[in-house]
Amino acid sequence: MTHPIPAADSPRIIPRSDHHISRANISRNALKVLYRLKDGGYQAFIVGGGVRDLLLNRQPKDFDIATDASPEQVRALFGSARIIGRRFRLVHVRFRDEIVEVATFRGLGNEDLESEDRQILNEAGRIIKDNSFGSIEEDAWRRDFTVNALYYNIADFSIWDFVGGMRDVEARRIRLIGDPETRYREDPVRMIRAVRLAAKLDLEIHPEAAAPMQRLGSLIDSVPPARLFDEFLKVFETGHALEGYRRLRQHGLFEHLFPATAAWLSGDVSQGRASGRPGGVADDHRNRFIESALAGTDRRVAEGLPVTPMFLFGVFLWGPVQDRANALRRTGQISEVQALIDAGQEITDVQIARITLPRRFSVPMREMLQLQPRFSRRQGRRAAVLLQHRRFRAAYDLLVLRTELGEVPAELAEWWMRIQTLSPDDQHREFNGGRGGGRDAQRPRPAERAV
Repeated sequence: MTHPIPAADSPRIIPRSDHHISRANISRNALKVLYRLKDGGYQAFIVGGGVRDLLLNRQPKDFDIATDASPEQVRALFGSARIIGRRFRLVHVRFRDEIVEVATFRGLGNEDLESEDRQILNEAGRIIKDNSFGSIEEDAWRRDFTVNALYYNIADFSIWDFVGGMRDVEARRIRLIGDPETRYREDPVRMIRAVRLAAKLDLEIHPEAAAPMQRLGSLIDSVPPARLFDEFLKVFETGHALEGYRRLRQHGLFEHLFPATAAWLSGDVSQGRASGRPGGVADDHRNRFIESALAGTDRRVAEGLPVTPMFLFGVFLWGPVQDRANALRRTGQISEVQALIDAGQEITDVQIARITLPRRFSVPMREMLQLQPRFSRRQGRRAAVLLQHRRFRAAYDLLVLRTELGEVPAELAEWWMRIQTLSPDDQHREFNGGRGGGRDAQRPRPAERAV
């Protein structure tokens, strides 16, 4: 990898008087690590998202520290420190309620080819080994986005800026360090990260960073599925799912994460690609179905309620699964429920080859989909049993979303909402067509909530 180091090796230094970052907004544990490194004779900086978020008046989730001390030197300073990592060694300093990550400044990877610490790229230009150390200047040029390459110096509380990150923070934009195509080829996940940061922080992606995404999006197809699951969680379960989805579609990346869903959105499921409508434009009803689910997830995150990937995966796959189930029913004698079971397994197997979904999520997701036909029956024992099913609440929430597609009448969803508010005796009467009730009515178990 090659990056142009500026002719002057000194950064732009923003003194404490010219920025608003205060130690009062930095965790006490991170400050302890910074000061112990400084007192040990080493350079110590907060770097990356911690500096970026403080400058954007947001409270960082954590504070990463960069230093010129080697991992072994860092570990020697802290009794609770542990060296981790193989591709690049880091130190985790453990406190009772927090882990502070400390990284040695990374080099540019231009070491002797026989060195064990050199950076190694595969034939596509992707980094597969990266354990070289260097100077702070090199470390800055090794980072992905300019807004992530700002260093808060504990020695004098100044900010060091080697790549114009402060300017981009002020302009509220995401810009890559170095040539965008080269950086995306090194790590295609950077395209998703750019979109995620833009959605999370309400920033614009610089045109030069956005331009290659449509053309290079297919590089995401070869990213390990487990890594894409991690990215899925960061995009869709941190409170900005709706905006993340819109931006993924805008830059042509969503179809590389959920190809069957993208094809269904554009009406081209039979071809397995999202090109059935001009420009891949989503069908309005189908898009509202997806966006309503994502907006609901964002509301739950904002309210501090739990969310699970099971529900959103089910939402994304419902359309493709239903279309496949309909095709199976046309080809032979098969029940609606069995068709959904077979289609759910088939579509899920294809999807998890792209993004891993652990069985603890994939099994209940398929159950949620398989329950949908049962909502049409409102009387009898099967209706009463459905209300007690452990996936009822998730399945009901999906039923409500399906009204956006015009698949079920709003009245049906309203009936099932009302039945949940009734006493067990009144529920019993409803399931028996207004007859009966009594003390032997079975009390429903609490159902799992969706998302």
